[in-house]
Amino acid sequence: MDYSRYKLEAQHNKGKLHAIERIGAIVDKDSFQEIKSEVSHIEMGLNGKSFGMEHSITPYDGVITGFGEIRGKKICIYAQDFTVMGGSIGERHGKKIADLVKMAIACCPVIGINDSGGARIHEGMRSLVGTGEMLYYNSLASGYIPQFIICAGPCAGGSVYSAALSDFVYVIDDITSMSLTGFRVVRNVLNQQVSNQELGGAEVHASISGVAHFRHSTETQSIEHLRGLVSMVPQHNQDRTPLKIVPSPEKDLRDIGHLLPLFSNRTYEVRRIINRIFDDHSFLEVQESFAANMVVGFARLSGCLVGVVANQPACLSGAIECNASDKAARFIRFCDAFNIPLITFTDTPGFMPGIDEERKGIIRHGAKLVYAYSEATVPKINVILRKAFGGAYIAMSSKHVGADFVFAWPSAEIAVVGAAGAVEVLFHKQFNNLCGKELEEFKQRKTEEYLYNFSNPKFAAQAGYVDEIIAPAQTRATLIKALKIIQDKEAFISIRKKHNCMPL
Repeated sequence: MDYSRYKLEAQHNKGKLHAIERIGAIVDKDSFQEIKSEVSHIEMGLNGKSFGMEHSITPYDGVITGFGEIRGKKICIYAQDFTVMGGSIGERHGKKIADLVKMAIACCPVIGINDSGGARIHEGMRSLVGTGEMLYYNSLASGYIPQFIICAGPCAGGSVYSAALSDFVYVIDDITSMSLTGFRVVRNVLNQQVSNQELGGAEVHASISGVAHFRHSTETQSIEHLRGLVSMVPQHNQDRTPLKIVPSPEKDLRDIGHLLPLFSNRTYEVRRIINRIFDDHSFLEVQESFAANMVVGFARLSGCLVGVVANQPACLSGAIECNASDKAARFIRFCDAFNIPLITFTDTPGFMPGIDEERKGIIRHGAKLVYAYSEATVPKINVILRKAFGGAYIAMSSKHVGADFVFAWPSAEIAVVGAAGAVEVLFHKQFNNLCGKELEEFKQRKTEEYLYNFSNPKFAAQAGYVDEIIAPAQTRATLIKALKIIQDKEAFISIRKKHNCMPL
């Protein structure tokens, strides 16, 4: 089809690519095949008329659909065209997307480029039919195939729900505007003065709402990143190709232990440890700006694709709050759905205390993390770097929620609470009879005793809840050996049921 007459300039004048240009930039050269290019809008209204639509031409009903390849891997792809009725979702527009996702299920990933004002008002409730079918197949495809969305313009109504139902969402500075209702509705209904960017711009969704997984400053950057991610993850839930362990060069990790501070109350950057342990330049972080106290992403370990979950002591000391729980749980469930092994690095003082987190529902949000690890049947390996206290110790892939292997560095502390806090509870009566230097010496002595007798990883190792205490320099080699032995584990399900009921 000749797209030159379909207002490419209109998009270029806004600093945006046209829908067909976006597809061409994503797929391998000459690999795209369009389907359903002749579909047009329906005529609505009881008299067959609807706001002059009976005289309108809506090429491909505002969405280009088809299939192609990315670095030789097959994909299905669609792109909404904002120059055709604002990319609005009519009945046939939505059905085109739904049919594409339906075709992709159990076959290959599906990529959507959303640039839409939402449901097409001109078609009345029929536009909701198309939107509903689109969301229905987004939901059905979840766990069968990876779903990717680039929000490359205004995204409202059904478009934002389609993004939220997908696995990975890209947003672009000064281009993305994603909200359920536009700023005009907010202004008129709630009398709140807000711009589209303030309401639902790239920064909002990458850093605050957590809807977005990746944020870039240009479309080109998002497209190149997307191509890399699509080529990295499995094609579908039966694809084991990225999960092969291959011989890899040894890495010198003799100084990795020095990345931990000498004192346990000091912070450090956990990404430095992650980058040293996994294959060079292989770590691809997900949701980097959202809930920064939890780090998640993909990496390769001796060539095998793995999911990485780690507490981040550089933010909130690695304490786990509501958003961090949600972020990790969602990522864990994606990895489990596509058979990607999970490697966890634990260093957390616990779940975040306080009135704000309790009122936000840290109990139910924290339960999602426990649930996700418990539900996951993929290989699960945990390395306790330093602190592993209370319920957070359990939640962060402990033996008690199904970890296959738990290793600990000699610096690990595993207990209900930190040694200082434990001493405050256990010996508070004795404290009343002491003061000054004598009190400080007593506290110091009892803290050291607690550290040695209870927080010491040997205590957990003797009980069998830590498989081995390893030197930091041995971490990579130990993980590779452990992954080799369990990479083909089969899920054991002892109770038949329709599905679980996960926490809200």
